Amino acid sequence: MQAGKEAKGRHSTMSESGKPILYSYFRSSCSWRVRIALALKGIDYETVPVNLVKDGGHQFSEEFQALNPMKQVPALKIDGITISQSLAIIEYLEETRPTPRLLPQDPKKRVFVRMISDLIASGIQPLQNLSVLKQVGQENQLTWAQKTISSGFNALEQILQSTGGKYCVGDEVSMADLCLVPQVANAERFKVDLTPYPTISRINKSLLALEAFQVSHPCRQPDTPPELRA
Repeated sequence: MQAGKEAKGRHSTMSESGKPILYSYFRSSCSWRVRIALALKGIDYETVPVNLVKDGGHQFSEEFQALNPMKQVPALKIDGITISQSLAIIEYLEETRPTPRLLPQDPKKRVFVRMISDLIASGIQPLQNLSVLKQVGQENQLTWAQKTISSGFNALEQILQSTGGKYCVGDEVSMADLCLVPQVANAERFKVDLTPYPTISRINKSLLALEAFQVSHPCRQPDTPPELRA
């Protein structure tokens, strides 16, 4: 599914094979969301790793900034265009390659999927991402991340108790689930106590049993360091 290229600033318009190109970092939760979507929809693609920490961060190179002015991953080159922002990428994939469906047909279920996705992608993850952690200082990073994730999870647990079935919204995998699993992984990395969140934990466990969530996992990417590989 993926072919890694160590690239600090090599950004072709299309891969030589004509496959979509995902600019990704193995540990990026936003990149993971898109990797899950690509896997679920059976889209063959190539990965160009963008190391967010090496040499001060390859996302700050002039070459990558030309690709994505926000200097963030993921970015996806597909169908002759370049898309940034993980939820925008997933929505585009949904509109152009609708099988399997990641947004329910029912409007009420669909709005719940978008609500949960936005809660995570706008209300939790940005508050504990790399750029914010740099600002709060090394000695405060763990406490800050734990506080922000727990605050968001308190709300999310309550919401999922009403919307959830086997997964975040009913019994079909949706965009909300693509946001949930990477955020739980972040919570575990920052040693958040997940005991108060049984619904989140149950859904996360069910999702991690699915192949698309396994092949897209940070421990199985072209740029995963040897010591972190599964």
